[in-house]
Amino acid sequence: EVQLVESGGGLVQAGGSLRLSCVASGFFVDDYAIGWFRQAPGKEREEISCTSSSDGSTYYADSVKGRFAISSDNAKNTVYLQMNSLKPEDTAVYYCAFGLDSGKYYYPEYEFHYWGQGTLVTVSS
Repeated sequence: EVQLVESGGGLVQAGGSLRLSCVASGFFVDDYAIGWFRQAPGKEREEISCTSSSDGSTYYADSVKGRFAISSDNAKNTVYLQMNSLKPEDTAVYYCAFGLDSGKYYYPEYEFHYWGQGTLVTVSS
């Protein structure tokens, strides 16, 4: 059974940092494309980063490039999203997601089939 458990969200002041975790069970994260998404209140879900071990490169949306970093620990079957220099506009529910690794640089949202439950990040000004 596939399970994804996210943690690490919370309230942080602008300029601060948070690290989100997504622990997977039922599959190996290294075999899948990894994505991080967010949905701010009243807005559509936005893909902010994706990567796959077969491709070796990582996509970042312009809104987070240079501030956020995706990583994984295969021994813990866990993926992370390190978020630095947080801004109030980063306030959102953040989701990890996994899809079939097809060796691409970018994976659109519809290619992700396993989703975490979401964790709320609130950045105060």
